[in-house]
Amino acid sequence: MKTDTKAELRLPLNQILSGDCVEMMNSLPEASIDLIFADPPYNLQLKGELHRPDNSRVDAVDDAWDQFSSFAAYDAFTQDWLRAARRLLKPNGAIWVIGSYHNIFRVGAALQDAGYWILNDVVWRKSNPMPNFRGKRFTNAHETMIWASKSEGAKYTFNYEALKALNEGTQMRSDWVLPICSGHERLKDEKGDKAHPTQKPQSLLHRVLVGSSNPGDVVLDPFFGSGTTGAVAKMLGRDFIGIERDATYRSVAEKRIGETRRLDAEALEVSTSKRAEPRVQVWQLVERGLLRPGEVLMNTRGQTAKVRADGTLISDETKGSIHQVGAALEV
Repeated sequence: MKTDTKAELRLPLNQILSGDCVEMMNSLPEASIDLIFADPPYNLQLKGELHRPDNSRVDAVDDAWDQFSSFAAYDAFTQDWLRAARRLLKPNGAIWVIGSYHNIFRVGAALQDAGYWILNDVVWRKSNPMPNFRGKRFTNAHETMIWASKSEGAKYTFNYEALKALNEGTQMRSDWVLPICSGHERLKDEKGDKAHPTQKPQSLLHRVLVGSSNPGDVVLDPFFGSGTTGAVAKMLGRDFIGIERDATYRSVAEKRIGETRRLDAEALEVSTSKRAEPRVQVWQLVERGLLRPGEVLMNTRGQTAKVRADGTLISDETKGSIHQVGAALEV
């Protein structure tokens, strides 16, 4: 059972804070956050409008929040928010940062300079990417996420078996094929336009949170946008804190999260490693009378072993614990 720390009791859990991300993070208690998911401005550096072959305008990201005067200005911004984020992480906390070729390499260097320890880069390969309308470059069909722990020695959360189960019993790789938001998942405003230009798919956050956090953990998103992180966190039994300075986006996120249902405790259980499951020792069964010395146990191959008074087994000339005898019989 997870117990609340004093820092967590002071946190504005399951709320969206209004304001600048660095200022808001600096106002929160140190070492109070388990996981951070950050989708910062990509600094796309768009020059003019984009148009499709039929001359219709592409709804690209040209908002003021994605515009920086120089690479140096973007780097300074990145260093500031990463420093504030690291202060908030618990000793075993971790961070995910998503970006594109425009910014992710600069972010990766800033992460390392700030003291984070990079664990993986994960490629989100879009199954339905937007085409390159000008035909001047390859279709930009992926984004990159960097997963990093607070420090090199951190005992970060990694739910290996749960991710393996999500991947149909196969070890989860670092390339994830998932669609971009479309259809009913894409949030729209009253005019029918995109409510947020860079809304991330729920499936992406589902993998991130299932794989690197646990129910009851506190998840921070300092660039909250349309609230995908908060909605998935609520559904999966995590607490969230969002930071968003745009009132319209906050309104969209609040409505979305309000309509999200939290899963019950049974549904939140995920697959765990066999090594993590509690083991019942044979001697405990003998002491409680559930097994009697002299009883014969048989495996699926018809091989037998006899229970001894001290809870060990004997099979022909092999003696020892159930694990030792079992291993010898497998040879």
